[in-house]
Parts: sequence; structure tokens; C-alpha cells
Amino acid sequence: MAMASVARRRAAVALKTVRGALGGGGYGVVSGSRGFATGGEENDVVVIGGGPGGYVAAIKAAQLGLKTTCIEKRGTLGGTCLNVGCIPSKALLHSSHMYHEAKTSFSHHGVKFSQLEVDLPAMMSQKDKAVSNLTKGIEGLFKKNKVNYVKGFGKLVSPSEVKVDLIDGNSTVVSGKNIIIATGSDIKSLPGVPIDEKKIVSSTGALALTAIPKKLVVIGAGYIGLEMGSVWGRLGAEVTVVEFAPDIVPSMDAEVRKLFQRSLEKQKMKFMLKTKVVGVDASGTGVKLTVEPAAGGPATTLEADVVLVSAGRIPYTASLGLDALGVNMDKAGRILVDEKFKTNVDGVYAIGDVIPGPMLAHKAEEDGVACVEFIAGRHGHVDYSLVPGVVYTHPEVASVGQTEEQLKAAGAVYRVGKFPLMANSRAKAIDDAEGVVKILADKETDKILGVHIMAPNAGEMIHEAAIALQYGASSEDIARTCHAHPTMSEALKEAAMATYDKPIHI
Repeated sequence: MAMASVARRRAAVALKTVRGALGGGGYGVVSGSRGFATGGEENDVVVIGGGPGGYVAAIKAAQLGLKTTCIEKRGTLGGTCLNVGCIPSKALLHSSHMYHEAKTSFSHHGVKFSQLEVDLPAMMSQKDKAVSNLTKGIEGLFKKNKVNYVKGFGKLVSPSEVKVDLIDGNSTVVSGKNIIIATGSDIKSLPGVPIDEKKIVSSTGALALTAIPKKLVVIGAGYIGLEMGSVWGRLGAEVTVVEFAPDIVPSMDAEVRKLFQRSLEKQKMKFMLKTKVVGVDASGTGVKLTVEPAAGGPATTLEADVVLVSAGRIPYTASLGLDALGVNMDKAGRILVDEKFKTNVDGVYAIGDVIPGPMLAHKAEEDGVACVEFIAGRHGHVDYSLVPGVVYTHPEVASVGQTEEQLKAAGAVYRVGKFPLMANSRAKAIDDAEGVVKILADKETDKILGVHIMAPNAGEMIHEAAIALQYGASSEDIARTCHAHPTMSEALKEAAMATYDKPIHI
């Protein structure tokens, strides 16, 4: 213990020495011509992009004693996720769920009222307040950790220099020994479907509608489309989802996906699968979409007040100066990096949505931490096969690890254990028992290979499974771990029991 204490004191002294040599990394915000906050000294790390990957990388770099500057063009930190993605959508999902519950379920619990209405401006205000508080919170974290913050568009002019067009029209140059590209992703457009963010909207526009549409058509049955469709469907819109593929959320375990689609259909969401959009007319008061079978066939017309284009996202790498530097990219426009997030250009790194892997905020955060750990001479690690995915509808659907289809394709020999929420005491007590927990484990070793949960709080339940997979646990390990009663997490324990032996409550 004494040796460990001495080691910690020596590490603290060394960190002070590093920070002193780097000039202390004083915090500053640059948005105009007032001068550069670092006093002209070269940074150890310059991060282009202030989203989940970028701001986390910047904070972690500063915590490791590296003089750090983060450049963000939006003028507020948090990227797409915080400003026009994860956070505002979850705020509206929660608000719309509260309204839907009040309308459909409160009376079952003995709560009655004479009048119920939606105050959409108040709902939007609550969403905006959540976003504002969180973006300001990140600025506070920058200040606390002495990360310099430059508001403007950054473009690499050399492997160690970034020209920044500041948001007030001026410009500056930020230099750094290591540059991390963390510019995230952008909306994927569809040919012939022009987005005006009024009648034909992206997810950004869908978060800012000023009225509840009577009819909403969602193009794309992925995470974002289903979540935003749920928001407006709960508030009263008639929602039709058009999807080119034969299934919704193609990456989802097929058995769970079927249950999920059935649940959404019970919520009056309509699906047109294996269908493509071939024309759009927004000249009138609404929008007319011409669709036909994906394999070809007679066309039909859909009418809507609003059309949401949710066909995926693409890496944001345009105008960053990457071509001039010779940074290697793939056909999808993603930056190619090695296991330490280094590009083929010395000193230039990339993380998050601009590199291969799941386009998820939490994956970008892990990238950011691991990348700066490598830069600082430490060891970083991200296992992309164990990144949880969550669809925040109601019920939620969450998964980690492999699907049954992936195991079959690989020729794996496995066991399946399932437990329905209908047999879970907590779910029954609160009258919210739609869903299932499904566990896949190696037949010989019982090592867990994948977990898929459809439940009201699946996004919270999945992390026990993620830890189990990270440490190579068996289904018996979870089954023999005492779970508090009554909780929905007991369904995971029972599913584990069903995987290696037999459950108790079914």
C-alpha cells in the first residue's frame, strides 16, 4: 500500500510538470477576432468537432495533461446528438409517452380527469430547455478541465494546422501535434425528395414541427424513423412507414423484430415494406408521394401533411481538406484508421461516425477516450461487437452481441433462453408487461453470445448484459446472481435460467 501511495504522489508531480511545460492549458472561447485563447502555443491535441466523440476526446485529453483545443462550427457543443438528435428526440419521446399514457392508461390506475390536451409549444420548450442546459453543461466541463473552445469551421491545411473560419466571419489558425477528426455524420438525402424542413423534413425538422400533422409518412424504418414516428403517432398523427427493405430495423434479431413490429402496429403505426419512393409532389398544401413495390409493379400515391426522410446518415468529411492531405477513405466516405485511430497521415486521427463502425453517440465517446489514451502513450480499447443498441420507442428494444441469424450463419451451436415480461411481477404490477428477454449462449461452454430485450426500460436493462459479455460470463453466472425483487431485471435472470436450465416463473 505504501508503494502504491508513493507511485500516486509521483504521478501527480509528473502531471503537474507536464501541465506546467504545456503552459497550463488555460480555458478560453474564441468566436471572433479577440485573439486565440492558447496564447499562440502549439496544442498537443486539436479536436475538430464538438459532438459526443469530439468533446469527450477533448476533455479526456486535457485530463491526461495534454494541452487541448476543440473546434466546433455549430456554436453550441454536443453535436447532432445533443442539439438535434438523441437528446431532443428523447425529450419528445418522453413527453409524448406521458400524454399517451394519460390518454390511454391512467384510468386503469384509478387516475381520472375531465379534460386532456396537448400544449405543443410547452412540450417544445421543455425539449429546448433540456438541450440548452446540457450544451451549457459541456461548456462548463471544458472550463473545468481547461479545454480551449473555438467556435468556427475547421479545415486541415497541413497535418499539424487547422484553419478556422470563425462564426463571426473572421479566421484563425490552430496548430497541434495531433489532430483528431470528430465531425460526425450528416443526413442522407434521397434522390428526388428535396428536404425543406417544413413539409419534407429530416429528423431535425421533425423535432421542430409547429403543429401535429394529421398524416405523417416516414421514409425509412430504422431507429430514428420509428422513434420520431412514435412521437407524432402518440400525439395523434396517422403514421405510415415506407421501407425499401423487407424488414424494419434489419440489424435486429428477427424473432424480437417481429414482436416489435406487432407492438408498433397495435399502436396504429402502418408499414409498407419492400416499397420504394419514386416520386414526390409538394406543390400543394401537403405532400403526395408516389410509391411502388421495390421489385417493381403498379404505383400508388400516399398523401401526407409531413414527410420525414429517415434513410440513414453519411460521414461528414466534406470540405475538411482531407483530399489535399491524402487521407485515405473508403467508398462510403469513411476515413480509414488503424487500431489506434491513426489515419495514413502522421499526426491525424479520426473517431466516431466518420470511421467504420456503428453510428452511435456512445460508440463515438468510447472512440474518443481510446484515441487520446493512445496519443498519451496509454492503451485504449473499444470492442465494436459489444456496443449496445437501443430503439427508444415504447416498449424499448435493446440488444448487445450477436443475433440468432448471425449465429446460424456462422454455424454456431447455441442455446436460446427466453422469458416474457407477462410473467414478471414488476411489469404486471405497473400494467406494462409487453416484451421479452432473449439470451443466446454457446451450447458447450454456456458463454453468453447475445442478449436481446424488448421491455419498457430495455435501454437500462441491457447494460448488465453488456458487462456480462465484456467479461465472458455464462448464462449461469447471471442466473445465480441475486436480483432485487420486484424488478424488470428479474426477467433477465429468468431468461438466463431458461438458457442453461429452467426458469422458475413460467
